[in-house]
Amino acid sequence: MSANPDFIYQPPMSPYLDIIYQDDDLVVLNKPSGLLTVPGRLPEHQDCLQNRVIKVLPTATVVHRLDMATSGIILMALNKPAHAAVSQQFEKRLTKKRYIARVFGYVKYLTGSVDLPLICDWPNRPMQKVDHEHGKPSLTHYKVLSHDKNIDDNMTTLVELSPITGRSHQLRVHMLAIGHPILGDRLYAHEKALTVSNRLQLHAQMLEISHPVSKQALVFSKACPFD
Repeated sequence: MSANPDFIYQPPMSPYLDIIYQDDDLVVLNKPSGLLTVPGRLPEHQDCLQNRVIKVLPTATVVHRLDMATSGIILMALNKPAHAAVSQQFEKRLTKKRYIARVFGYVKYLTGSVDLPLICDWPNRPMQKVDHEHGKPSLTHYKVLSHDKNIDDNMTTLVELSPITGRSHQLRVHMLAIGHPILGDRLYAHEKALTVSNRLQLHAQMLEISHPVSKQALVFSKACPFD
């Protein structure tokens, strides 16, 4: 947590687990902002979504992750074949994901794409950065949902974000790169965008996959808590 020396981990306790779908192969949850997906190294970072789920579903394994500060839809597998099948869908980009974010400033174009390669900013990890020479290809499509003013008369924009790749911090760095950091982002936002919100205003609103056994298309969604 070198980029955040003042960080104190205080995971939300209510609801302790928000399960929105479960069958013999999958469990889908709504992760709150402020809860780690997987445990960290330190003893005080052991409370996380994975460990909470394992207490009630001991075979659950993590297929993909959300940043600690991001809320929304996350899926876990309940057996090895399901894990392998769903992991392959993520790797081959056969899943569909949609996020909602509120960003600082007035986003001029109603739709657009950010195609900028990303790499870990090693001296400042866990931060990521744009690197045209060594970065991995990263693509995000965006759509403006509304333009708004906050209490300090700063313009903000509610956007729908569709990541095609799944790089670490991709949406946060791509929005920053076009001059519109996500509100409440402790790692990337400037002071004005940081003080507007006490949480990162980024929510994983929708995930679509094929069921690992039935192959049926499944769409999971959860309303955005800051919309």
